[in-house]
Amino acid sequence: MAMIVMHHTGVVLEPLGDVGETRWADWFDLAAPYLVLGFAAAAVEAARPRRETWLLLLTAGVLYTQGHGIHLAANSIANADPGDTAHLWDEVVGHYLWYAGLAGVVAALALAAGDQPPPRNRTFALVLAALFGATVFTNSVEGGTPFLALGTAILFVAWGIRRRSGAAWLLVPTYSIVIVGLCAWGAYWRGFPQFSELGWI
Repeated sequence: MAMIVMHHTGVVLEPLGDVGETRWADWFDLAAPYLVLGFAAAAVEAARPRRETWLLLLTAGVLYTQGHGIHLAANSIANADPGDTAHLWDEVVGHYLWYAGLAGVVAALALAAGDQPPPRNRTFALVLAALFGATVFTNSVEGGTPFLALGTAILFVAWGIRRRSGAAWLLVPTYSIVIVGLCAWGAYWRGFPQFSELGWI
């Protein structure tokens, strides 16, 4: 839930406008790593995982935090003084580290809780899975990382199918949305234009 909410703060909170030479949305975005990784760590701890799972979460958390920080700083600078260097650190380096880290966090969660019994309320679980998948899709399009998202989505769907007896089955609906969404987007536009390039946001 934290990822679904925090990964859309830039768009949702944009109407709040500026504060000095920065945007209010940037200040709220500072909380993203704390919330996303905090809840992820709590979920992993509840599953009593092996040490390797904690190591994966730690490594992924570093990537996620570093990528998010690079993106946030470069994006904030680009809003005030756009240029090629800010674009490189925001749209390329920052986004690839950030979303690779997110994939690692998902993998750690799947390792920790994948063999746990499926959630009792499957409807609610599927709604959250759909929202998470839609968020990964929108982030990969606007973030310029569609091929990274497509590759990890295929791996996660295969993982979910293989481990479908437990909670890992949620990987299938979550990342099927990513695969279908990206394939449809790429086919329709014959490429992967960002929403902002189309003037949608």
